[in-house]
Amino acid sequence: MTEVLLKRAGDVPMSRALALGIVITDGVFSLYWALSAAYLSGLVDVPDAYLFSGYHDRHLVAWNWSFFPLDLAATAFGAWAILASRRQGEWRTLAAVSLALWSTAGGMAVAYWTLMGEFDPSWFLPNLVVFVWPLFFLPGLIRPSAST
Repeated sequence: MTEVLLKRAGDVPMSRALALGIVITDGVFSLYWALSAAYLSGLVDVPDAYLFSGYHDRHLVAWNWSFFPLDLAATAFGAWAILASRRQGEWRTLAAVSLALWSTAGGMAVAYWTLMGEFDPSWFLPNLVVFVWPLFFLPGLIRPSAST
């Protein structure tokens, strides 16, 4: 039934640039969350130099993990969009949701680090990228006549 809802005749396939952006972002964050879970479980040791400022504070750990459902949803919608595009179904809305979620997550992290006055490039810049890159594609996804 989902396939029937997603089918739309003559849909333009997803651009390689958009698919690559989704795959890279989803992959990097999946790896990040797997490593974070392994670290919290004591399965791997990560030197403090690679952790964000205040990582051992339970409130910051909770703040960090509050992004997990958002990132998981962005990843799921991104993967679903790519699958729908490959099956020549309606993928634009799925991709738009994924990109909106990624931009939101990146923007929230950038806002936090900015409010804290901490501009460690290893944490600030990746979040800035996650905030900005979806904005290049979102306008084309929300205009029905645009080609993405």
